[in-house]
Amino acid sequence: MGTPSPARRPVATLLAALVLATAVQLTVPAAARADETPSVPPGTESTVPPPEVDPTAPGLKMRDGATLAGAKVLPIVSIVESQGGEERREETSTNLKFALQAEVLFGKDSAKLTPEANSRIAAIAEEIKKRNASKIRIFGFTDNLGSSAHGDVLSKQRADAVHGVLSPMLASSNVTYEIRGYGEQYAIADNSTEEGRRKNRRVEVSFPTGG
Repeated sequence: MGTPSPARRPVATLLAALVLATAVQLTVPAAARADETPSVPPGTESTVPPPEVDPTAPGLKMRDGATLAGAKVLPIVSIVESQGGEERREETSTNLKFALQAEVLFGKDSAKLTPEANSRIAAIAEEIKKRNASKIRIFGFTDNLGSSAHGDVLSKQRADAVHGVLSPMLASSNVTYEIRGYGEQYAIADNSTEEGRRKNRRVEVSFPTGG
C-alpha cells in the first residue's frame, strides 16, 4: 500500500485527539471523591444512631436497581452565645460544650489565667456536677498568626491551665480528662479578620451528657 496522503493525516489526528479528550472527561470525575470525614476534634462528633429505614416500604419509590444510601441524623443543636461572643454554650442530645475566648481567660499570647477566669471556670464546674459528667474534654485552640508549632504549644498550655483550675473544683467526683492542644486546627471563624481570629482563640470544655 502507498503512504497515506497528507490531506488525510489531520483528520486522523483530530479523531485521535477527540477520543483522548472523551476518555479524559469520562475518567476524571470517577477519580475525584470528597472527603466526608467531619472536621471536628475527636470525641465531639454526634453519637446519635441513625433510624432504621425499610427499603421495601411502599412509600419509597426508586428506579430498578437503585439502593438507599445510609441514613444520617442531624442532631438538634442549641447554641447560646454572649453578645460579644466571649462565651458560647452549645448543646445537643448527647453533648454539652462550653467555648471561652482566650481573651476572657488569658493575657495576650499567654497561658497564665486572669483573676476573672476562675469564676467562669467555676460556672462550668457547677454544670458538670449538675449533669454528673465523668468524662471531660478540654481542648485549646489558637488563630493562624505566628508559627503553627507555637500555636500547638500555646493551645495545649492553655488547656492545661484550665484543667489545673477545674480539676480541684471536681475533686470529689470520679472524673477523667482528655486534654489536647490543636493550635490553629478546627477554626470556627474566618482567620482573615480580627473578629474571626478572636473567636478561634478559645478553650473548649465539653462532655457527653448521655441524654
